[in-house]
Amino acid sequence: MRKIKIILGLIIVLASTSFITVVNISNKSDSEVKPLEVVDTSLSPSEIFTKKHPKRELRSAWITTFTNLDWPSTKGLTSLEQKKEFLKIISDFQQNSINAVIGQVRASSDAFYKSKLSPWSEWLTGQQGQAPDSDFDPLKFMVKECHQKNMEFHAWFNPFRAVSHVKFSSVSEDHITRTKPEWFFKYGNSLYYNPGIPEVRAYICDVVKEVVKNYDIDGVHFDDYFYPYTIKGEKIPDDKEYQKYSRGCESKDNWRRDNINLLIQEVAQVIKTEKKHVKFGVSPLAIWRNHKQDPEGSFTNSGQSSYDNLYCDTKLWIEENWVDYMAPQLYWSTSNKFANFNHLINWWTKNEYDRHLYVGHAIYKLNTKNRHSFGTDELIKQVNIARQNGRVNGNIYFRAKAFVSNHQNFQKSIGESIYKYPSLVPAMKWIDSIAPSKPFKLRAKINQGKIHLKWRAPKYIHSNDSAAYYVIYRFEEDENVSTDLSNKILSIQKEEEFFDATALPQKTYKYAVTAVDRLHNESEEYALTAIN
Repeated sequence: MRKIKIILGLIIVLASTSFITVVNISNKSDSEVKPLEVVDTSLSPSEIFTKKHPKRELRSAWITTFTNLDWPSTKGLTSLEQKKEFLKIISDFQQNSINAVIGQVRASSDAFYKSKLSPWSEWLTGQQGQAPDSDFDPLKFMVKECHQKNMEFHAWFNPFRAVSHVKFSSVSEDHITRTKPEWFFKYGNSLYYNPGIPEVRAYICDVVKEVVKNYDIDGVHFDDYFYPYTIKGEKIPDDKEYQKYSRGCESKDNWRRDNINLLIQEVAQVIKTEKKHVKFGVSPLAIWRNHKQDPEGSFTNSGQSSYDNLYCDTKLWIEENWVDYMAPQLYWSTSNKFANFNHLINWWTKNEYDRHLYVGHAIYKLNTKNRHSFGTDELIKQVNIARQNGRVNGNIYFRAKAFVSNHQNFQKSIGESIYKYPSLVPAMKWIDSIAPSKPFKLRAKINQGKIHLKWRAPKYIHSNDSAAYYVIYRFEEDENVSTDLSNKILSIQKEEEFFDATALPQKTYKYAVTAVDRLHNESEEYALTAIN
């Protein structure tokens, strides 16, 4: 039997979701990683490495259910077929170090979950209101499977779209547009909730509360659709509501913005009252205002802006800390003349106000014939710019189909460069800053040529700090133990044991195990012990 000298250390990192994932260290050397365009020479080598390959970074993608864009692939599939498709998507995500999923559960005032307030989505069965077979609950399934793969699941709501197309959409008899028609207005070919009606805002809060209460989600996610995007020649018919509910607002534009402000505040309060640990985020149109409209706006020249067209004062929301994160849709390239990626990321990082900032990337533009398309090199460049910025906490990719389709060998490109090593979800200290206590009784032995590590879950200070998952690190004999380095992570998992099959004979290794709680707070290092 081969002899391996083992030095063991224990570090515990706690997270609440049940995850099982094993990640082996890549055999590629750091010298093979392409250098970034800008390197701060004042940083130490380890700090430079951490900027290139951060240990903490949200890596996510949107799964769109609207019109079957991502999942399910078509209407009317059996629940077994739908499950198979979803598992294929998140399996691809897992293999590419994705650690969070943004799944659309409400696209047009419908539901991908069991609801007392909303009918089943037509994108599931082909007919709105028709339940899936076998008592299948898609949201429950998605949450469970994502958690098993060490991914957060954020439930994505479109808050105000009620009917996507008045002529062609399937609308059930008990749909809210039929039972409360006075709550809606027609704009273009769609029906929208009227945000100016207080009962509408209360209803949307109830919709969110139902999901937060009944499902083990990690976040509530709103997209960019609030008031509809401007259509030339169309007018939003809300004069009557403005007269009735103006609340002293001097202009209708300010009143509309205040309606959305009230909703964001109310939804945030509902979420935190129901479950404090559930995050609340919004993915807005990236342009708050153009500089020509407002000196505080971005140096862009876009036809529509969030503030002026959608009546969303996203700058205020994050300034007031009503949301836990913003994920602006920075869907333009670094060479775009009208909405440049560099200008926009600089604007957002100047206005992140100590909340998390995630960049939304348009991978659907990869390998397309559209004049605004770009290549994988551009995407990798954008991620590296975000990392060098220092105030961006991660990336979200739109959308799953483009990710899984692997345009321009996308997965291989990110796996060999930006996602060469695994990453933990960044902690939100304003929600929970208490790290779990240390694990104990770490043991090691040789088992069938593998190093077998076992430990026990740490004791915890309060109920929110029970271990959710563990991180196992490995170091060479002459290396300092530092859990800041992503390339030292061997495994991220729920189980309290680990088999290292990659250790070489006649070598000395140091192992560190950490525990992470649900909000991704990591425990302190345990005392080291040597075993020959």
